[in-house]
Amino acid sequence: MLRFSANITTLYPDVPFLERFGKARAAGFRYVECQFPYAHSIADLQAQLQEHELELVLFNLPPGDWQRGERGLAIDPKRREDFKESVTTALRYATELGCSRLHCMAGILPDGLEHGEAYAVLHDNVAYAVAEAAQYGITILIEPINQIDMPGYYMSSLTLAERFIREFDSPHVRLQFDFYHIQRMQGELLNSYSKVAPLVEHVQIADHPGRHQPGTGEIDYVKIFEMLEATGYNGFIGCEYTPFGDTDDSLHWLWKWQKGEEK
Repeated sequence: MLRFSANITTLYPDVPFLERFGKARAAGFRYVECQFPYAHSIADLQAQLQEHELELVLFNLPPGDWQRGERGLAIDPKRREDFKESVTTALRYATELGCSRLHCMAGILPDGLEHGEAYAVLHDNVAYAVAEAAQYGITILIEPINQIDMPGYYMSSLTLAERFIREFDSPHVRLQFDFYHIQRMQGELLNSYSKVAPLVEHVQIADHPGRHQPGTGEIDYVKIFEMLEATGYNGFIGCEYTPFGDTDDSLHWLWKWQKGEEK
């Protein structure tokens, strides 16, 4: 059975963040994920997870200064110490909150930095993160993100992400496969996924165009879910989309799938 997690950064945008846990549970979710939990105390987050009997399955390392355009620190040779601090912070949250997956955002390629140097810095930083995270049984995830939505983002192709992960040959460095981003980058979703399926630790979904709920765009998620079931995918499927309309109304696709109406 496929397991879906509510991304409470994007779902229920009209509700304060800490109230979104209860909303997700009321909608039937048992698992949640988010992008950046760091504006809230570990104690407050723990309380919400415990009260609503939810498991936190994924969040991101601190990305740097988001308002100033930073989208990760891992490729910047001038931010090595900041990156290490971000790993420490993320692991503190993850261990206390029982989360075993952390997405490491690569970052925007700095002006003047050659691709090869950026790759080497990223490799060194991820190796550091993996060594630290592995002590706690935590896996570091790498996600290719399209440059239309995030101009200048370094890890912007599935081919690059696959090469990078395979070089580590470690169970603690895995792929985060977002069907929305892959559709924007290259399409051919079923074939693209099948080529990297053994590397995939976590899946995220949104339709295209618009990045709204499944059923609002061109992606055939029924076929995708059938493929994931057929290939024995046992990770989580993160609902990281911006609801078109009310969030609960946007979940009808999920309820239909779970009831078997789409099969």
